[in-house]
Amino acid sequence: MPFSPSPRARSGPRRRSLLAVGPAALALAGCTAGDEDSGDPGDGPSAADHRARARAVRDSEELVERYDAVIAARPGLAEWLRPLREEVVRHARAFGGGRKAAASPSPSASPSSPSAAAVPGNDRDALASLASSERELADRRAKALVGVEGELARLLASVAAAGAAHVYLLTEGDA
Repeated sequence: MPFSPSPRARSGPRRRSLLAVGPAALALAGCTAGDEDSGDPGDGPSAADHRARARAVRDSEELVERYDAVIAARPGLAEWLRPLREEVVRHARAFGGGRKAAASPSPSASPSSPSAAAVPGNDRDALASLASSERELADRRAKALVGVEGELARLLASVAAAGAAHVYLLTEGDA
């Protein structure tokens, strides 16, 4: 007869597990853009890999902009969101980008900027908006795994898992 779970046992991963797994998964995946110019031209990444990598860079940089907009509009969340934002910057760098995303968020956003206008008016909704962006991107990256091979597939999987951890932290992290 199998053991029944404790009535106090929570389902799902623990917050500490998620925080520990994210950076470790990226380290194991070898978060580098790779040396694409070495070796035989036939050994290099395919055109599909180049497109997937460019899309991943763009997506990560756009997500950094979302974090920057929320941090600028909701300064009370800045200290809590900065580590997640920095993870997203590292994701962009791992895909070969990140030059645009590397700058730290500006202390004030222009009220006329589109990303600042899109930030909800309270902390809870702002976090939910970020969680939604992270969830959509993690899902898109998981689906992109089918079209790429090797190291890029492992990197996409790692970053998608880190995005899922971000969603958890943004939605359940304070519970």
